[in-house]
Amino acid sequence: MLLKTECGRLLRLPCVAAVLAGPVLLGACSRSDARHEDTSASQASASPKSAAACTGDNAGLKLPAGFCATIFADTIGHSRHLVVAPNGVVYVNTWSGAYFQTPAHQGGFLVALRDTNNDGRADVIVRFGRNAPADSAQPKTNGGPSTKGPGSEKSGAGGTGIALYNGYIYAEEGPTIVRYKMRADSLSPEPTAEVVVSGLPLSGDHPMHPMAIDAQGNLYMDVGSATNSCQLKNRVKGSPGHKPCTELETRGGIWRYDANKLNQQFSPAGRYATGIRNAVGIAFAPDGQLYSTQHGRDQLAENWPNLYTAEQGQNLPAEELLQIKQGGDYGWPFCYFDDKQARLVLAPEYGGDGGKTVGECASKIAPVAFFPAHWAPDDLMFYSGTSFPQQYRGGAFIAFHGSWNRAPGPQGGYQVAFVPFTGGKPASQNQLETFADGFAEGKMQPDAAAHRPAGLAQGPDGSIYVADDKGGRVWRITYVGGNR
Repeated sequence: MLLKTECGRLLRLPCVAAVLAGPVLLGACSRSDARHEDTSASQASASPKSAAACTGDNAGLKLPAGFCATIFADTIGHSRHLVVAPNGVVYVNTWSGAYFQTPAHQGGFLVALRDTNNDGRADVIVRFGRNAPADSAQPKTNGGPSTKGPGSEKSGAGGTGIALYNGYIYAEEGPTIVRYKMRADSLSPEPTAEVVVSGLPLSGDHPMHPMAIDAQGNLYMDVGSATNSCQLKNRVKGSPGHKPCTELETRGGIWRYDANKLNQQFSPAGRYATGIRNAVGIAFAPDGQLYSTQHGRDQLAENWPNLYTAEQGQNLPAEELLQIKQGGDYGWPFCYFDDKQARLVLAPEYGGDGGKTVGECASKIAPVAFFPAHWAPDDLMFYSGTSFPQQYRGGAFIAFHGSWNRAPGPQGGYQVAFVPFTGGKPASQNQLETFADGFAEGKMQPDAAAHRPAGLAQGPDGSIYVADDKGGRVWRITYVGGNR
């Protein structure tokens, strides 16, 4: 039986089908050879000029009036999350190997992008990380080389998570979080990778580990669920849920580690919050509060047709924005959020009756905001800049990767949307504004869409960057309008 996860992978359970990336090129415009990586990073501009004229089609995106988009880089691989250094250099984690069924990139899974002439396009691209030339950046564990990696022991397949903290680049690479020490005179960091956390679970439906690091060095990391709803037989019609759901001991939550400490081992002891199926978007608000998105579960109608119509399966459950609290339980797999009732209700695997019964869900933590079902919120970014108009400041941007399972209706998502915040909380539980659209180029299906937004980051000048893991494109969006 062929299925697709909410990230759009084809699954012939338990096998993963291929999603092919385009060829890896150096970009969409004239630029330096990526092999010439020892150009000084200090030459990068921290504030590329945003007053340059927009291209006629805003690089294919539909944006609010006054905003401009350029293609910052293109065909760099399955670009997932990204960060921007204070000097304006953009760093991207690209993911290959078993998840996307594509080979690892020569030169490394991490990509540094720099715009030296302020035209809104990266003219220097440098790859680094594991599997770099001469294999110069092999992660070390207790003095020896790591031999673990997704799909291949030496694949350098990368992943989703990436962060900057205290002079280091932190990145997810297969079953490890590694860090590289930054260098002032080069885009690429020191070649030796240090292991911060190892032994991360990679099995099942959600093997990604996005992260966020606070000013104190607390590293918060998503560990997504291995299954859809903790059934005895995953994604099988009528299969009940495990009681207890022992998967929650090592999956389905957020874990906390010390970003300043090396060679930590993943374990149940690091769990910070639980009951979160897949928190791919994870970020701090301007007030320091940690938030995450949650990918809602799949297949209510397919697996429980006696309880849900096809239309209900299309529109349930809602995607969620969660305010993360230490020790918090957000309900998965026992509950899902019904946006029509605006409450958590009992899942059918655990005695639910189609949304009537609340049961133990009354004690779980509900989302602070919710969104259309199956849109797949893959990244979360709070805007702290001043170059965008006032209404965007302090609010949340969300990259919706796009759905695969909203039949019989049309698919949804494939956009970057905005959630206004007022007084440190969402202005409304269900207010969502489309900010950037057109990524799919009219083909809103995982395999047909030209691009699928997966990552968001803010530059030092207040511009934002959007990464696409389908075509390997990165856009830069600036505000060039009038009053702010």
